[in-house]
Amino acid sequence: MTSSDYIVRDRGAVTLFGGGEVFAGDIEAALALAPTCVAADSGAAAAVAAGVELAAVIGDLDSAPAEVLAQIPAARCHRIAEQESTDFDKALTRIDAPFVLGVGFTGARLDHQLAAFNTLATHPHRSCILLGAHEIVLLAPPRITLPTAAGDVVSLMPLAPVTGHSQGLEWPIEGLNFAPGGRIGTSNRALGPVTLEIDGPDMLLILPRRLMAPLAARLLRPEHAPWPARA
Repeated sequence: MTSSDYIVRDRGAVTLFGGGEVFAGDIEAALALAPTCVAADSGAAAAVAAGVELAAVIGDLDSAPAEVLAQIPAARCHRIAEQESTDFDKALTRIDAPFVLGVGFTGARLDHQLAAFNTLATHPHRSCILLGAHEIVLLAPPRITLPTAAGDVVSLMPLAPVTGHSQGLEWPIEGLNFAPGGRIGTSNRALGPVTLEIDGPDMLLILPRRLMAPLAARLLRPEHAPWPARA
């Protein structure tokens, strides 16, 4: 991917609609943080039904209903024909913005949800939060301080072998080797604000949904340093 491949550019956050479940309050919460909106293929249906103006629809356009696409200017519909990546991947990699908020990428089909998590790890340099019914999911950055309160559930799910350091967790992760098929970090608890340092771009971070806005603000700060792109 090069800069010429970008379809949408924004100095602020962008809301990206997917074809999964859109839960109560999702759209309002997302637009309050990220008013520029893009749809990944069939995600256009939820956006159009809610009266949301889309800056672009991106994907192979094989699942967005024709009657939905007919309501969007043709110049904003961008067909990416290759079948090696998902529509989420196609859309995320063509948005140039400091932060993307994904709505409609959890719930519904489990295979699509797992594929979305894989996309987060495939493109660790793109800061993105996926919004669920009760939780948010993101790829843990190299270092972050979370605005958690005592008792908040903080879950860590490795997608590859990875280690890290923590401050403020009931069960510290220092010296633990996380890996699929091995140790995972579900249902840890915060004692207050939590600081995490992760040694590689392979750890999903799952947090209470109410932390979406303050966490998004942290990701938008100029000093936030995401992972570099994978080689």
